Amino acid sequence: MNRLMLIGLAPLVLSTPALAQTDHAQHGAPAADPHAGHAMPAPAAPADPHAGHAMPAAPVAADPHAGHDMSAMPADAGDVVVGTEPAPPAATDRAAERFYSPEAMAAARAQLAIEHGGSTAWKVMLSTAEIRPRSGDDGYGWEGEAWYGGDEHRLVLKSSGEGVLGGDLHSAEIQALYSRPIGPYFDWQVGVRHDFEPGPSRTYATLGFEGVAPYWFELEGAAFLSQKGDLSARLEGSYDFRLTQKLILEPRAELSLAAQKVRELGIGSGVTDAEVGLRLRYEFRREFGPYIGVMHERKFGETADLAREAGEDRDSTTFVVGVRAWF
Repeated sequence: MNRLMLIGLAPLVLSTPALAQTDHAQHGAPAADPHAGHAMPAPAAPADPHAGHAMPAAPVAADPHAGHDMSAMPADAGDVVVGTEPAPPAATDRAAERFYSPEAMAAARAQLAIEHGGSTAWKVMLSTAEIRPRSGDDGYGWEGEAWYGGDEHRLVLKSSGEGVLGGDLHSAEIQALYSRPIGPYFDWQVGVRHDFEPGPSRTYATLGFEGVAPYWFELEGAAFLSQKGDLSARLEGSYDFRLTQKLILEPRAELSLAAQKVRELGIGSGVTDAEVGLRLRYEFRREFGPYIGVMHERKFGETADLAREAGEDRDSTTFVVGVRAWF
């Protein structure tokens, strides 16, 4: 039995040195590549997440003019196409009418009209009230108006005249007129005028205007037709130069004309007379301003001839002192 065991162990003893030599040979040598001799496949590309999907085409931006008839558009892009349809009717209902009675709404609209120009008012304006010292008898003169009404309808009274202090009244007139606006700055006026002096009294049908021209020139004009058929006209103008807020220099001018000669009134045809003046006033208040100034009067043509026949001067220059007031 021992011999059999030795015979079985012999191969193991013989193979042990070989194994030891192999193990020592591997120390200090690089490790063998485990993949040596193998055919390695190429790295796989990342998988496409959309692979196998049917992708829709990208949407195209919608045409803003699609369905429009472009032939009706103007050739010039800057032109504006105006429709041919009539404008819608103006609204006649008001939101408040759903909550208030027609009587209450009518009263509210009436009050609104009053507060926005529909109310009545009045004013008395004394443009000039002055003394005219002269070498002989001192004179005086006045010009003013009063009115009552609203923005659209007014009754206007005008008066002017002159005379000698303690003496005769040289001229005096009064006008009663209906006034109505013809624009934002002017009114037309129609009515009657009556002259008390000079000579025989006359009554005239009057048609005129009054207002403010560009650059704040105050203008007034009228045509007069007497009961005798005499036709005449007058034009007046003034302007306020504000030297300060209270000190004001006011030039004034007046021109009169006549269509025919009226001897009993001392009036010739054509330009009859003119008056220019310069007044410097100081307004203590807007409603009250005393002034000093000078005025020059001159008669022309046949009117000047009639004045010489009556012993009157053709022209005169006078110093004036007076007051302008209104309330």
